[in-house]
Amino acid sequence: MKRAIEIFLLTAMLAVGPFARKDTPEAWHDPSPHQVQFVTVQPGVRLEVLDWGGTGRAVVLLAGSGNTAHVFDEFAPKLRQFCHVYGITRRGYGISSHPDSGYSEQRLAEDVLQVMGQLKLEKPVLMGHSMSGEEMTRLGDEHSDRLAGLIYMDAASDPKDFPGSSPAYLELFKKLPEATRTRPDPTDADMKSFHAYYEWQLQNRDAPFPESELRNQFDENPDGSVGEFKTSDQIHRAVGDGAQQRDYSRIRVPILAFFPAIGGDSKYQPKNDTERAAIKAFNDATAVYVNRYKQSLVKAPGGVKIVDLQRANHYVFLTNESDVLRETQLFLAGLK
Repeated sequence: MKRAIEIFLLTAMLAVGPFARKDTPEAWHDPSPHQVQFVTVQPGVRLEVLDWGGTGRAVVLLAGSGNTAHVFDEFAPKLRQFCHVYGITRRGYGISSHPDSGYSEQRLAEDVLQVMGQLKLEKPVLMGHSMSGEEMTRLGDEHSDRLAGLIYMDAASDPKDFPGSSPAYLELFKKLPEATRTRPDPTDADMKSFHAYYEWQLQNRDAPFPESELRNQFDENPDGSVGEFKTSDQIHRAVGDGAQQRDYSRIRVPILAFFPAIGGDSKYQPKNDTERAAIKAFNDATAVYVNRYKQSLVKAPGGVKIVDLQRANHYVFLTNESDVLRETQLFLAGLK
């Protein structure tokens, strides 16, 4: 499942970005204005919870697969202008506990519910990216009475209807121009420090991550170089294996859903008719899946607003920050 996700993100020309700060490892500190606490959700399992403050309704940010709550370290302070913002790092990631079990969709959703209860959050809005759609959909299905709304940030893909698992889709991918299919890998020199890695990502990726996110994703070696990813492949596989088919038909709260426009983030200019035809075929095939996701989503009886974002990649809250903030503020203002 993890590989399927990686393939889909790559083939849809979505990019993981760099981070923002350039301090040396010795001088670095997390500049985001949040408080950090830990909430125990099961015996021996505690989750990192970030609190950026703010006034008004509580909004709980949920990261996608591979990310921690620190991926929102630059987005959340702007969001708190019109709500009280929290973020949860799920089990198995960052400095949350990494237990051997508990990675089913049901258990991950229960973790979020436990945090809501212990923080005494009254009818919060869950605002999640990518795979966090699993937790949000499960909670909306089973606990609409505990929520005020759900915001999907390119988080409405169905893990049981995924293009990266389709041989026909992958064949279309193989026919794309090489420049749209491959991206350079960092060299050892690029990984000698977090600053060097930043410089490489700045040149080779699109949407920047906060440095705090990179430091929560990766270990730092004794010499200051970027180390191993903190989350094991076993945990990635367990999260993927625990995903369920999406069913929105019993979600009774309003939904706001952001989708990147198909092919809207591609900067590549086709060189001939053959390349143009290959790109169109691939984008058309991607649109079939995305349209199915939307058709499933609008079955939610609480009401659904879908926003297609131009020139967006998968990390819509980074590439299209102002659009996401504007639509989120309007959505929150309309809640009862």
